[in-house]
Amino acid sequence: MARNIEIKARVADMDALAARAAAIADGGPEEIAQDDTFFRCDNGRLKLRTYADGTGHLIFYRRPDEDGPKVSFYVLSPTASPDTLREALTLSNGQEGRVIKHRTLYLVGRTRVHLDRVQGLGDYMELEVVLTEDETAEAGLREARELMARLRISADCLVTGAYHDLLRAGSAA
Repeated sequence: MARNIEIKARVADMDALAARAAAIADGGPEEIAQDDTFFRCDNGRLKLRTYADGTGHLIFYRRPDEDGPKVSFYVLSPTASPDTLREALTLSNGQEGRVIKHRTLYLVGRTRVHLDRVQGLGDYMELEVVLTEDETAEAGLREARELMARLRISADCLVTGAYHDLLRAGSAA
């Protein structure tokens, strides 16, 4: 199973953060419209992510719900038929909710920097430091903390859980 170190934070000034991300990025920006449907899942999270071109990914992941950098285990499965897959998963598992966002992606080395405008929540940023199979989580945690400092993401802006959780709670906090 693939792993990364992840953080999520509220963003007060998206334009300023985008400028800082662009200044250190090796790649991007790439603009991506995403529509995530979450399904009931007893041992992690299961979501179907669809894109504007009609393709998608079924994504299973497991990570602790805590502030700050955390290890996330995930499996991605591409699909050319996300609509029928959504229907099958809804019938078999039941839907828990939906998250619609516009994502701007920058690459900083092996780290994906996501600047997200989330419908119903506002502006957020995610860092995903992709780990190699034999790498310790601590190396990724160090890298995530360094990038937080370079991007000027303070600890008081960090959020726990997923966008889906924030929407279900009816809060942008």
